[in-house]
Amino acid sequence: MRRKLRLATIVAGAALAIYVVVGVIFAGGGAPPPIPGPQQIHLVGGHVVGNRISTRRWSFDYRSAQLSPDGTTGTINHIRNGIIFKHGKPYLKISAEHISLNTNTLNFTATGRVHVQRIGKKGTIRSFDTDLVVWTNGAKLLELDHPSYVRTGHQVLRVARITVNFATDSIHFRAISGKVHIGK
Repeated sequence: MRRKLRLATIVAGAALAIYVVVGVIFAGGGAPPPIPGPQQIHLVGGHVVGNRISTRRWSFDYRSAQLSPDGTTGTINHIRNGIIFKHGKPYLKISAEHISLNTNTLNFTATGRVHVQRIGKKGTIRSFDTDLVVWTNGAKLLELDHPSYVRTGHQVLRVARITVNFATDSIHFRAISGKVHIGK
């Protein structure tokens, strides 16, 4: 009897050892399912609005947009009725081929064919055409660092760089060429 018990214990131990060895060999043999990764958000048509507390800074109507999974950064394409607000009121109208934006800082960069037009003041239509516009929300600066063309009526002025400072209500023109009369 003792011998049978001993044989049964050896067989059970061997079976357990085989079971553990086979389990270790086959463990991890199958690939785990992929972890869901962040997906881009694709929007078609709509209205993106950037708000800072309760003051509107800008808004864009667009044809398509791609935002990061958390919605903090993105690229907007074919901007039509963009508005930049000053003291809560529409100040500049903007259209552009592309805008890269950060919804945390409310900064944006417009590229491609960019048209910026002043809103208000009847009788004087002032607009800027360029290929690069950078809005820095913290400093309240709109910078046109590439050559721009300022249009007032039928008159055109070429400017190497324009800075619109919303905080000080000033516009700085650098390296101007051409001749134009800007009236009130």
